[in-house]
Amino acid sequence: MQIPRRIAFAAIVGACLSAQQQPQQIQVVSPEVSADRKITIRLLAPNAESVKATGGDIPGNGGQGTAMTKGANGVWEVTLGPVPAGAYRYRFNAGGLSVVDPRNPSNSESNNDVWSMVTVPGADFLDTRQVPHGAVAAVTYYSTELKRFRRMHVYTPPGYESGKDKYPVFYLLHGASDSDASWSTVGRAGFILDNLIADKKAKPMIMVMPAGHTSSGGFRVPGERDEFARDFLNDIMPYVDKHYRVMNGRAHRAIAGLSMGGNQTLSIGIPHMDQFAYLGVFSSGLIGQFGAVRPGAPAPPPGPSFEETNKAALDNPAWKKGLKLFWFATGKEDFLLKTTEGTVGMLKKHGFDVIYKETAGGHTWLNWRDYLNEFAPKLFQ
Repeated sequence: MQIPRRIAFAAIVGACLSAQQQPQQIQVVSPEVSADRKITIRLLAPNAESVKATGGDIPGNGGQGTAMTKGANGVWEVTLGPVPAGAYRYRFNAGGLSVVDPRNPSNSESNNDVWSMVTVPGADFLDTRQVPHGAVAAVTYYSTELKRFRRMHVYTPPGYESGKDKYPVFYLLHGASDSDASWSTVGRAGFILDNLIADKKAKPMIMVMPAGHTSSGGFRVPGERDEFARDFLNDIMPYVDKHYRVMNGRAHRAIAGLSMGGNQTLSIGIPHMDQFAYLGVFSSGLIGQFGAVRPGAPAPPPGPSFEETNKAALDNPAWKKGLKLFWFATGKEDFLLKTTEGTVGMLKKHGFDVIYKETAGGHTWLNWRDYLNEFAPKLFQ
């Protein structure tokens, strides 16, 4: 049956008038960064009884989070800071439910999780500046060791796509709570290298950020059959050598990592020192061998110590001769400080020329971005 035009027109007008009578949707701006480096975040949750802002790296926010205040319009709000310039992860805890910020498209993956992310400008070395920028790609590869597809992130320097030059390669490993995306998001690694290269403080390089976890179970102290080490040596490195214009040889290859990634750097770098001329360990050491394992992490496997297992490599004078840099940095408030100190002492006992820097702060991205900014200029010079 055909509806008369006048009736159809009246229905449309009525619908429009009805829509106008409805309360307008509340516009929520979140996050908001002020000129004095304060972060304001907001969440529209009129039916929630309580909301907290969580994010342990945000100074002053604490492990339990910060209670937010509810406005008459149902919008919860809190202002944090001022904070140092950098990138910060945060989420909302609404009545026990952890949620990301629905108004913020910027996010950062961690291990089995995702966070909203806010960047606070004001630090020249990690800000987004008007300089040539490289590219960060999410790369899928098949691991023959693990018999499944895996992902890594790869930074190529400015001009890589249009050029033919070969570059040295820097493998940068993440920590136990993170993923292969973490260094290039909350870690700002690509922007840090862009700025260093533009300022002629660092050589152009390819930076490979692989996934250090081989299961969803989180951190495990590497054992004799370390899955990540096998994947790294037998799949990741050959893939990079085949698919990218990298310079061959030990002198053009570096590896570094934070926390779990620092432990992995040692577990891979020491037994295969003939393949790396630069080793960097951020907020870490031989976890479980010297000092604490994070509460809840599995105990180290029984058997001989790392030092006993790798005595031949540790005492190989030819390998030491080709090692151009062995660099450690850890914060004075870091729970792995004793682990770092014990590892550095062991390496010095075996004749290594180790550079160790003790900084302020703890086990946070506030330190790790600084460490990368200091470590990268020392490579491939």
